[in-house]
Amino acid sequence: MSGGVDSSVAAALLKKQGYRVIGVGLKLFDAGAVEERPNVCCGLRDLDDARRVAQVLSIPFYVLNLKGIFRKAVIDYFIDGYLQGETPNPCLACNRIIKFEVLLERCLALGADFLATGHYARVVYDPGRAEFLLMKGLDARKDQSYFLYMLEQDKLSRLLFPLGEMAKETTRRIAATLNLRVHDKRESQDLCFVGKAGYAALLAESGRAEFRPGPILNGRGEVVGVHRGLPFYTLGQRRGLGVSRPGRWYVVDMDPSRNAITVNTEPRRENRVFLREVSYTSRVSPSGELEVEVVTRYRGKEIPAVPVPLSGGSAMVRFKHPQEVVAPGQAVVFYRGDEVIGGGIVERRRV
Repeated sequence: MSGGVDSSVAAALLKKQGYRVIGVGLKLFDAGAVEERPNVCCGLRDLDDARRVAQVLSIPFYVLNLKGIFRKAVIDYFIDGYLQGETPNPCLACNRIIKFEVLLERCLALGADFLATGHYARVVYDPGRAEFLLMKGLDARKDQSYFLYMLEQDKLSRLLFPLGEMAKETTRRIAATLNLRVHDKRESQDLCFVGKAGYAALLAESGRAEFRPGPILNGRGEVVGVHRGLPFYTLGQRRGLGVSRPGRWYVVDMDPSRNAITVNTEPRRENRVFLREVSYTSRVSPSGELEVEVVTRYRGKEIPAVPVPLSGGSAMVRFKHPQEVVAPGQAVVFYRGDEVIGGGIVERRRV
């Protein structure tokens, strides 16, 4: 229970359905400046909100201190990615390791049968395939299946997503009916561990980041500007570049070895992308090409593509039509209709 409306209503629905519900909050970092920001989750005020909801629902509530694991698995992962010229998505790491590995294992070790969260997604058992399927949430505007592609059968069999068939408006109405004070609480949108000064300050505080200005080059190798430091930029970015020439410019390449950024007046497009850390929701990983639709960013459009499994848990995704470049560190998720097939993390590999 994060202290938001979604996890609060999820707990309420499960209790109404007859489950014996125990609320669990996570202490993931020392609040500090983060607590002053209105659009982040998992701070001390949020844990207080979760505790009050648990009191209203008459369920026990406990807080697990996972600061050390979160620091290593999420914050350091985020910093390492930026230092390597990537644009990491820490929410994916948090889901994969914190929620659906560490938290799930601890809950099961304490005798729980399931772990439930407030994600807008669905788990459906298919008797014909004898497998659990990960499906999109019915509310397309709130579907969060993109962030859950790494869930495999052993985890899907132990997860409940009570909000998967609901709209956000319905969730808020239920919370208001139950007199939960979080019924109109704003949604968290920013990175929970980044303070008011932004992620650049976090990188600087790590003592490992160098914000070295460097050249901005055009396609001919001519210097057209000076960048502030690679961590301030991402592939495809077109605002705040510092290019000295008129027109619209896009970041089309970042080279950490030369501390250089290359820009062009057109976004870079590619026919394929390579992925690492690829996983599939089915217990049997595909041995050949797949015909699927892929999503390259949260709430992005579905794109016809063909993932090709490679060795070492990697894959190559071949697009049916050239697509704007996807930044290394971001996820590409495979869908077939409403079903999530799998996905992986984009790696830096020129094609």
